[in-house]
Amino acid sequence: MPPAAPVSETPAQPALRPAVALWSVGFRPFFLGAGLFAIIAIAWWVAQFGGWVRTYNMAGPLWHAHEMIFGYTFAVLVGFLFTAVRNWTGQPTLSGLPLAGLVAVWIAARMLVASPWHLLAAVCDAAFALAVAAAIAVPLLRGRNRRNYFFVAVVLALGAVNLAFYLAMAGALRFSAGRDLQVGLDLILFVITVMAGRIIPLFTANALKHARPRRLPWLEYISLGSVLAIALADLADLPAIALAVIAGIAAIAHLARLVLWQPWLTLRRPILWILHASYAWLVVYLGLRALLPFAALPASLATHALTVGAIGGLTIGMMTRTARGHTGRPLRSSAMETAAYVMVQLAAATRVFVPLVLPQIYMAAIVVSGALWALAFGLFAVKFWPILSRPRIDGRQS
Repeated sequence: MPPAAPVSETPAQPALRPAVALWSVGFRPFFLGAGLFAIIAIAWWVAQFGGWVRTYNMAGPLWHAHEMIFGYTFAVLVGFLFTAVRNWTGQPTLSGLPLAGLVAVWIAARMLVASPWHLLAAVCDAAFALAVAAAIAVPLLRGRNRRNYFFVAVVLALGAVNLAFYLAMAGALRFSAGRDLQVGLDLILFVITVMAGRIIPLFTANALKHARPRRLPWLEYISLGSVLAIALADLADLPAIALAVIAGIAAIAHLARLVLWQPWLTLRRPILWILHASYAWLVVYLGLRALLPFAALPASLATHALTVGAIGGLTIGMMTRTARGHTGRPLRSSAMETAAYVMVQLAAATRVFVPLVLPQIYMAAIVVSGALWALAFGLFAVKFWPILSRPRIDGRQS
């Protein structure tokens, strides 16, 4: 997403009241809600996995994965899209009561998932996806921003995959719920591939005068095409060897892409290195997927390289950056934010590499990783609650 616009030299507009500020633009409630949900969902899952609590309505890893994809990640994506679409088109996106209503639907779906009424959760989640698609389609069409029309299709596809998951879990659809989740992850991976290619080199070049990040058109096509090929292969349930070949090509392409962005130059800028480090986890994920047919590796290690390392790191990095830029604050991370970045990276390393090297302490690795994740997003919530719920510090409207 483009950097925040510079502060205008014209007289400042009247500041919004705090109660209104929270609902002035989509990133505010969705980033705050996603951050809080990230703490609750992982803490509850770790407690359940460890046998410290018992639940019958969403037991098992499938529901845990569902909520981290369609609860947490989808909420962050919506907050990002509502803000980005407004910047791309110059058209307003949801605010005020309509935005509050949409957030209420998202919250209702999360609560219903934890209840016996999964059918109602499916209805709320489907309605949420349709509403989000309509909310971004209108400004994109009005602004004739054809370059980003595909985001409407991505949101609708996520909604369809989510609905298919509910139907599969209810036994009403002869399709693997696990494969539904993998396709959902593939869609998120595609969004990451597109947006990272736009923003990471741009942010790096803007912040570091000596940096010369590059994008090669042919490499961009291979990077995007290989990710789409993985999604189609997962959807078609192709043989593991075919998937391994595609994932291997994708891993090499994305590694080359990352090297061209010169990540080593960002080490003194946490708000930058978190994006580069998190993208590196995407390469780890693709590499592990390529190795799965040839090595006795649990598939969950690859999955968590993507979910904890890449998605967790990129989302917390972009939430902090977007919140700072769009509330009139400098694009520099505080010590608290930097600590959160480090904790997410440690959570990923613990979840992926400790079971790989020391499988006998698998349970301990999950507990430690979950605790690091929860602490990271706890720091985010403490730091950004006042930032997201109060007006801009420069007096402009969000």
